[in-house]
Amino acid sequence: MVIDKIYETSKENGNRMASLKENDRRDFSKRMLSAIINIDPGAKQQRIYGFGGALTESSAYVLSLLDSKKRESIINAYFKENGYTIGRSHLNSCDFSLGNWTVLNENGIFDTKRSDKYILPLLLDSNKATDNKLKIMISPWSPPAFMKTNGDMNHGGKLKKEFYEDWAKLYSAYFKHLKDNGLNLWACSVQNETEAVQVWDSCLYSAEEETEFIDGYLYPELEKAGFKDIKILVWDHNRDGLYRRLSGSLKASKGHISGAAYHWYSGPDYENVKKCREEYPSMDLIFSEGSIEGGPRKNQYFPAERYGHNIINDLNSGCNAWIDWNIVLDDKGGPNHVGNYCDAPVLVSDNGDITYNPSFYYIGHFSRFIKEKARVLKTSIDSWMTPQTVDGRIADYMEATSAINEDGSIVLVVMNRTEADMLFTINLSGKKEKAIGYTATMKKEDKVYCCPPRSMQTYIFK
Repeated sequence: MVIDKIYETSKENGNRMASLKENDRRDFSKRMLSAIINIDPGAKQQRIYGFGGALTESSAYVLSLLDSKKRESIINAYFKENGYTIGRSHLNSCDFSLGNWTVLNENGIFDTKRSDKYILPLLLDSNKATDNKLKIMISPWSPPAFMKTNGDMNHGGKLKKEFYEDWAKLYSAYFKHLKDNGLNLWACSVQNETEAVQVWDSCLYSAEEETEFIDGYLYPELEKAGFKDIKILVWDHNRDGLYRRLSGSLKASKGHISGAAYHWYSGPDYENVKKCREEYPSMDLIFSEGSIEGGPRKNQYFPAERYGHNIINDLNSGCNAWIDWNIVLDDKGGPNHVGNYCDAPVLVSDNGDITYNPSFYYIGHFSRFIKEKARVLKTSIDSWMTPQTVDGRIADYMEATSAINEDGSIVLVVMNRTEADMLFTINLSGKKEKAIGYTATMKKEDKVYCCPPRSMQTYIFK
């Protein structure tokens, strides 16, 4: 196989998804080799369902304030250029809403007037941008207040058992409403962040309560309404508890759990993703939310590198799909009805100026090129000494993942978080090679490539 294209985003040189030729990143110097990237094309791992972002009321509201051309440009940037195929949205309000609300009116009757105002148009236009192939995941942050033990949509509480059936019927009614509008319901979780008591919309479930709700109420209701093929995901919380919750839920389950969703807010904990993949190979593992907390970080690179680090390690650990949080926010990092402001890959100022942050492009290095139904390949980095790192070893300063698309093309994504060039060779033989130090000692036919400081690259092999 040969390198067909290289794409690069770099703080060092200002490139943003620049298209390069192979020789543009060949290195012919006699400097120290940083690493050998080993890819085994025969070691196919989990299948990829796609990449996506959250279509929240806040994102939809910010987009609604733009003129139609600017609004369309952002939607197309995600769902055409960046190749997004998944959209996560919410049943009832979430923190990135304009306030608490439900799909029940004041008389307790199912009513989608509020969700139809901002969210539905964004779902429809995003679906159109994917040629009507958008896969939608729905997560609730809270049932209506009267259904909960604390009588409040916020501050945790639990779903009262006498309302399990009514709550399941609201899922079904909302799914039917979306389907009637031509949308494809792909997955749902029982509850966003099942163990978090938040000042915003939140609700608690133990593994036993979540499984009881799925088996006794949610799955039967969805099956009756013609939605039996929707993936039902447990947990939808942080990686640190992923294995514990999935294993506990499966022990109590009657077979209606498709897998688990998870977030990044507890830190790395990739071993839990890997353990779930190894012990439960048929289960779907969906990364469903990650956001840079504390407000917007306009044009900063560290958020992009956090995305890159997480996506690489999630894919290498067994993740099937990777879904970002809000696709767009205002330049305050909202709106958010409790002031929980965050960053987003795209920010819009009060005067309508649009900023595409480096994180937009870093995510795109995966989502544009690793196609739906691709298989992740076994990928490793071997290194000797790296003088450009603080401890002289590569650690996670340089990382890589790879996948093979259905057309046979191989995609390699490489990230360099150091302040110096990283030189490497690419080994596609399937047999690991040991890093050998200086390029002067290498075989004549070996090709050395350079990833500039604070950069991400995608290599396409055909």
